Amino acid sequence: MLVEQADIGIFGGTGIYDSGLLTEAKEVTIDTPYGKPSDSITVGIFKGKKVAFMPRHGKKHTIPPHLINYRANIWAFKEMGIKRIIAPSAVGSLKEELAPGHFVLPTQFIDFTKSRKGTFSDEGKVIHISVADPFCPELQSAILAAAKTQNINVHKNCTYVCIEGPRFSTKAESRFYKSTGADIIGMTLVPECQLAREAQMCYASISTVTDYDVWAEKPVTAKEVIETLHKNVENTKRLLTSIPDSIPEHRGCSCAKALEEAQF
Repeated sequence: MLVEQADIGIFGGTGIYDSGLLTEAKEVTIDTPYGKPSDSITVGIFKGKKVAFMPRHGKKHTIPPHLINYRANIWAFKEMGIKRIIAPSAVGSLKEELAPGHFVLPTQFIDFTKSRKGTFSDEGKVIHISVADPFCPELQSAILAAAKTQNINVHKNCTYVCIEGPRFSTKAESRFYKSTGADIIGMTLVPECQLAREAQMCYASISTVTDYDVWAEKPVTAKEVIETLHKNVENTKRLLTSIPDSIPEHRGCSCAKALEEAQF
């Protein structure tokens, strides 16, 4: 059975796939060896490139971060021939200067998740991928170039703390995460980015700051997060739709060679 093909995959798709920007848009459903992905995938043409959008939490936001089938999501994109993934997400800020509404480009992560399946390794096959630099530098450069053309400021060289969720942090936890020197905190980056690396796909995250984490002595609420996302949706849309123009036709990074030195 032939699977619909695409060039670029986007997780999240906030305000994009229903915006009329895609031509020849269609929804496709893919089954994987790891179960069903979060939802059906919207595929269409944008600026001459085939783009696929998958809502990470499902179209009605019904899947909590710790129950997302990350392996199925990445595998589905891999089956579609996608080589580059752009991953918008919502995060809390651990730094005063990273204010709600700002965009952040993480270059490192610290993993505090607990129960997620973070590898495609199965019995009899052990894969030790390098995630010393977990994100594709070529995709990150494309994001920064797109942000510049849209006059959108993006904080770069930042570290993302990934927690299990779905609850927010206690004050003690938040102060601890802040003490690590990390910049932002969220619930979806891991294992998504490391699975993409294991699948030899380019991956970069674009984080929207929705709130100051609770170290700032102000309890975080889901309502606050959603309100900030809604206010920022146009900037997110402008940024995402500018990125394809900045991505080179052929990959010049090493993401496609991630497994060459990862197996015994």
